[in-house]
Amino acid sequence: MTVQQAVGPDPYFPANGDPRYRVHRYELALDYRPGPNRLSGTARINAIAGRSPLAEFVLNLADFKIGRVRVDGRQPQYTHRGGRLRLRPAKPLRAGAAFTVEIHWSGNPRPVNSPWGGLGWEELEDGALVASQPVGAPSWYPCNDRPADKASYQISVTTPSAYAVVAGGRLLTRTTKASTTTWVYEQSAPTSSYLVGLSIGKYQTVLLGDPGPGGVPQHGHIPAHLLPEFSRDFARQPRMMELFQELFGPYPFDEYAVVVTEEELDVPVEAQGLSLFGANHVDGARGSERLVAHELAHQWFGNSVSIADWRHIWLNEGFAKYAEWLWSERSGGRTTHQLAAAAHRLLSSLPQDLRLADPGRKAMFDDRLYERGGLTLHALRCAMGDADFFRMLRGWASQHRGGAVNTTTFTAHAARFAAEPLDEVFEAWVYGAALPPLPLPERRAAV
Repeated sequence: MTVQQAVGPDPYFPANGDPRYRVHRYELALDYRPGPNRLSGTARINAIAGRSPLAEFVLNLADFKIGRVRVDGRQPQYTHRGGRLRLRPAKPLRAGAAFTVEIHWSGNPRPVNSPWGGLGWEELEDGALVASQPVGAPSWYPCNDRPADKASYQISVTTPSAYAVVAGGRLLTRTTKASTTTWVYEQSAPTSSYLVGLSIGKYQTVLLGDPGPGGVPQHGHIPAHLLPEFSRDFARQPRMMELFQELFGPYPFDEYAVVVTEEELDVPVEAQGLSLFGANHVDGARGSERLVAHELAHQWFGNSVSIADWRHIWLNEGFAKYAEWLWSERSGGRTTHQLAAAAHRLLSSLPQDLRLADPGRKAMFDDRLYERGGLTLHALRCAMGDADFFRMLRGWASQHRGGAVNTTTFTAHAARFAAEPLDEVFEAWVYGAALPPLPLPERRAAV
């Protein structure tokens, strides 16, 4: 496992995250009432100081009322403004020391502002969901909000019994008392703060296929009236899981869940072991199947293998885009080269001022980044040949499982699997802005 520890603030979001320490585990106990949209919570955060003593440190948390705060059982001095909870312990924390933070907070959760609109906790007509990428996690819990700081999570949510709670991870217990039910989930795999998924709604739960011995349990949580459409639209997800395990290596988590909300979402949202879709992504005609593949692929690329900071987002989105093309080819649709050619035609008609290696904050979710990222992997596949390319992908997912990486990590990794130097490929596709010629698959056999 490789973790690229940032030495300073994230260049795209300098107000989010504190590189002076890292979190090992979050234990969150939440109580949510959908009617008044009222959330109260307690967090117990186990962390480790960095290489220098910590006289103070910062957690990210939106504008909630703060109750009890403790650092190693003692009350610290603290300030809370602008989404930053700055804590000054009673005495400085030693370099490398383990420490524990306890925080109680309450209020009406709402999305935090961003260049892409509101992010994070979203109140629905009847329930709530979390869509945090990239900086929405502080909308509902205190965290060190930087993608490289990955921790395990236990999440307990108490809500009226009419509602189901779905979170990424394994459901440990579900306990009903009077009119409320408490759901406790455990996510033991290292998880970035923006990938902590949560959905609260009135859902019917179904099993997607029979995982069999050693298989991956896959569940769908959907409104009952959408079950017929869902059953067709997601019917091939177990086959996707089989294909991606063949191409990328073993699924990196214990199980996988998908949620379909009653409301429409602009795009699906990936979380660790969980993906959230809108009702508009379910049409009974598999109209969004490429997105089903895209979100599943993120479990390997983006979630298990995470980015060190947001400059490297193409390592998430380009890989998931190429997984869409691989699924299309294997399932009888257009081939990867046909889809690459279509993407190349599209990009050739658009401005060519985006560099994958550092697209800038404004362009990090630009469609061009997704398409060019997929094309970059296709170019690598054409240059390396299938055997070396897929051996390289499986090695990437395996060697960096649970870790955080950057573009330099990937270029060095790919070079170790190639028979010939890849410098020109990376210089043209990753570090350059002009669109290179469409890569030709002379050396490539079928998947």
